[in-house]
Amino acid sequence: MKCPFCGSDKSRVIDTDHGSKGGVRRRRKCKSCGDRYTTYERAAQTLPYLIKEDGRREDFDREKLEDGIRVACAKRPVASSDITRLVGETESRLLDMGKTEISSRVVGDIVIEGLKLLDQIAYIRYAIVYLGLSDLQSVREEIDRLLV
Repeated sequence: MKCPFCGSDKSRVIDTDHGSKGGVRRRRKCKSCGDRYTTYERAAQTLPYLIKEDGRREDFDREKLEDGIRVACAKRPVASSDITRLVGETESRLLDMGKTEISSRVVGDIVIEGLKLLDQIAYIRYAIVYLGLSDLQSVREEIDRLLV
């Protein structure tokens, strides 16, 4: 593991946590610069290909999903850990389905369901793009559904 600060590959594990997230968190200390950093290890599992609306097939990209959720949550009181948790839960649900291919719509449905519980403004931001809310009337109708 290379140090993110100095690039050295000499580090020492100072703490290990086998948490409930299905992976291992390790705190490390670089032997060269002395800085500490965290690494995460998780088993490499095969995630399903996503079938896009136009029929293209694409690898599931955890970072792309997380970036989209972060954009929806920008300038909102949503903790980074909550976003990471939502991404992890989405990934877990996809793995639990046990399929090799899955519609990208399923991923969007899982995320939008999670955002609705996490932050309603982030939900609306995501919904505008995901649900294709193209005018103020459709946005208003979605807000009215939230307020019921």
